[in-house]
Amino acid sequence: MSQTPDVHVPGAGSDAPNLDFAGTTPYEDYVRADVLTHLQHPLSEDPGEMVFLVTTQVMELWFTVIVHEWETASRALREDRTREAIDALGRSVHELEALNASWKPLGRLTPAQFNSYRAALGEGSGFQSAMYRRLEFLLGEKSASMLVPHRGAPRVHAELEKALHQPSLYDEVLRLLARRGLPVPVAVLERDLSQRYEPSPEVERIWAGIYADPAQCSELLRLGEALTDVGELVWRWRNDHLVATRRAMGSKTGTGGSAGVAWLEKRAAKNVFPELWTARSHV
Repeated sequence: MSQTPDVHVPGAGSDAPNLDFAGTTPYEDYVRADVLTHLQHPLSEDPGEMVFLVTTQVMELWFTVIVHEWETASRALREDRTREAIDALGRSVHELEALNASWKPLGRLTPAQFNSYRAALGEGSGFQSAMYRRLEFLLGEKSASMLVPHRGAPRVHAELEKALHQPSLYDEVLRLLARRGLPVPVAVLERDLSQRYEPSPEVERIWAGIYADPAQCSELLRLGEALTDVGELVWRWRNDHLVATRRAMGSKTGTGGSAGVAWLEKRAAKNVFPELWTARSHV
């Protein structure tokens, strides 16, 4: 005698979940899992390429979430909703931790393992990621030259060009400090937003004053610490990238013709929100 699986009938008093849906499930409709799990198309026969491909796609998803959080924080700062901005930055800290953990599947690749599918990447390189570029722009790491790889994708290029000329997350923080009556220099507030942010001695003194008087500046201090948490994890991301690259390919030229480790070493040596770090020496 053939058997059929039990199917929950609404109102039948069963504790089993409803298993009978017309078409796809509500979960699939919301998450689009079938789309996500069929986006992987390895170009080599090496089984390790699947790990590399999925991990890279996961990183792109985390970039998207983090950009969303920082844009939320920027908007809240613009509207003087500091607590909401701190909340968004706090969420992004957990997301950055998950992003950084993405290096673990790749962090112990030997040169031979990486070389087994490296040719499949062709000229592909992580610095071509449009979402990562938006993330960097929000950190104040602006560079018009980084739009060049996206000239062939008009929508992406337009989005990045818009982001290039918009205030970074840190620009919104400095504007908030100015509205609170703190002496942020006009040259900082009115700088060319399409250029990389450069440290200011006056801004350093402002942060030193905030940290020296926590009772009077508690909200701004919490904002500073939230930014510092973000900055620390960005630094760790860059260093983890550097270490993973060193292990996998040494000092060879990077994919896409980049300088590889030499390029990453320069990036890892830099801190975002620079005055938040240097001000601590003066408190």
